[in-house]
Amino acid sequence: MLLLQVQQITKHFGADLILSNIKLELHNRDRTALVGRNGAGKSTLLKIIAGELSHDSGQIVKPKDVSIGYLSQHTGLESELTIWEEMLSVFDDVREMEQNLRSIEQKMSDPSNYEQKGAYEKLLSEYDRLQETFKEIGGYQYESDIRSVLHGFRFFEEDYNTNISTLSGGQKTRLALAKLLLTKPDLLILDEPTNHLDIESMAWLEKYLQNYPGALLLVSHDRYFLDQIVTQVYELSRNEISIFHGNYSKYLEQKAQAYERDMKLFEKQQGEIAKMQDFIQRNLARASTTKRAQSRRRQLERMNIMDRPAGDEKSASFSFTIEKQTGNDVLSVVDGAVGYDGEPLAANIDLSISRGDSIALVGPNGIGKSTLLKTIIEKLPILSGEIKYGSNVQIGYYDQEQADLSSNKTVLQELWDHYPMTNERDIRTVLGNFLFSGDDVLKVVSSLSGGEKARLALAILMLQKANLLILDEPTNHLDLDSKEVLENSLVDYPGTILFVSHDRYFINRIATKVVELSGEGTVEYLGDYDYFVEKKTEIAELEKLAQEKELEKSKTASKSVDKNSYAQDKELQKLERKRKRRLTEIEELVEQLELELAEKEELLCQPDVYEDHEQSLAIHLEVEKIKEEIDQLMEEWTELSEVLDS
Repeated sequence: MLLLQVQQITKHFGADLILSNIKLELHNRDRTALVGRNGAGKSTLLKIIAGELSHDSGQIVKPKDVSIGYLSQHTGLESELTIWEEMLSVFDDVREMEQNLRSIEQKMSDPSNYEQKGAYEKLLSEYDRLQETFKEIGGYQYESDIRSVLHGFRFFEEDYNTNISTLSGGQKTRLALAKLLLTKPDLLILDEPTNHLDIESMAWLEKYLQNYPGALLLVSHDRYFLDQIVTQVYELSRNEISIFHGNYSKYLEQKAQAYERDMKLFEKQQGEIAKMQDFIQRNLARASTTKRAQSRRRQLERMNIMDRPAGDEKSASFSFTIEKQTGNDVLSVVDGAVGYDGEPLAANIDLSISRGDSIALVGPNGIGKSTLLKTIIEKLPILSGEIKYGSNVQIGYYDQEQADLSSNKTVLQELWDHYPMTNERDIRTVLGNFLFSGDDVLKVVSSLSGGEKARLALAILMLQKANLLILDEPTNHLDLDSKEVLENSLVDYPGTILFVSHDRYFINRIATKVVELSGEGTVEYLGDYDYFVEKKTEIAELEKLAQEKELEKSKTASKSVDKNSYAQDKELQKLERKRKRRLTEIEELVEQLELELAEKEELLCQPDVYEDHEQSLAIHLEVEKIKEEIDQLMEEWTELSEVLDS
């Protein structure tokens, strides 16, 4: 089923062309990624599709009954309600229907409704219709759905009564996404949904979106996330759009193959053109060959000449170097505790960094990863324990929030003030390598976008030539191409790296070790992210096996003790057999009562019965009595079953 068509959409901001003749189609169950450089117009196109932004020309076609849910990358849920109340508000119509069902049940139990001709039948018909609709819209599971989604985003039962207005920006963003997922629109449009999610939440979101019943349109800079979910990719480049089938990795392969193919065709045509031009030039003036030359010229004029394949847009270009190497022991934290104002956020921290290590620090949001990094660079005091620094250690720090990049200086002045002994030409060259060219170097730092600030921070870091890089979410705000350049530069870096990242693809490429920070402290894993996940799964399985063995052991011990109480054991067995017999009796009784109930309910549907109100009322009372007996028996059956199971 076609959900939406984007036809020839064009958009300008002032005189700048952002989108040109954009075409896009989305069908039910499509899993679509929209990719492109920062500033290519991805968020603009999403807002146009969601109806939040106008366009200059073209049209968007969709059926009237198709619902669209949109979450922008900077959206936070603003509400004075508690978390649970806000999530419940998604199901106001379901809860209203639930109240209607309860109301009809009350009326059906009122004997006076049997005295009015047709009143009971009308109530029964309305009840059946409402109950069926209630079931179809998830009326029996909406609270379970809320709990599942909140748990996925790391909100637990003890958080449900928290007022949303007291939460952090990241928590509000996660709740906005949670609320949108609960609405289950036909088309779900998400702009950078993995922002503010830790690795566990991202893994949960991947599974949720893989099974989402509607269509998805995603913008994300997380390649691991895109590879797990999408089946087609639209690329925005130079104001235009192209489609590729497959996940993000397949898109990269297809794009490279298409460029290579187009370049070969272009070069072949250029060779043919050169030969034709040479023939025309040599033979046009000669009487014997002038007609052939004129024919070739006409052929050349009619030829559809290919443009040179554009290839990729200009990428940032940089590498990290060091002035001098450290000793073998770079840094260690011994039984450390970190936090704010004397209050520990994380404790039992043991960390050992050797020369050449590239260590990923992972753990849930709020556990203290960034706090630990700030403690290591001495922005915060360590609360307990000790940090030891090796010889010749020079630390370069990258802050995920670029907190220091908020001045009213120009980009050129900002970088030059950090390195005043470097000449202007070299400063401009470095800025050019980080895609600040022409008038871009005169932009005011405080007005830069997140991606531009990230590139400027990396330029400052590169010129520092530190031998220990401490990076806090270095891939935030970078487009996919800039991420790849950063990865390559860090892979070739001759120093030592300690970094925090939620980008699993980035961790896999860079990390030689993974250190997990949790409430119990730190655990080190020798390998990349995939190895870390594999070992965690293996450890969980071993713990489960150990628990099962312990349970089996305790059962065996219990049996050996019971040998000394033979009489008691016989009595227990006798009681167990008695309970089992009673279970069978109850099951037979319930079966007989259910047959009797079906007969009575069938009688109520016969015209000669429901038209006789006295008889109808009598049968209805019998029905209620049978139901009550069944309920009592089932309650007894449940209690007996639980006793036998235990």
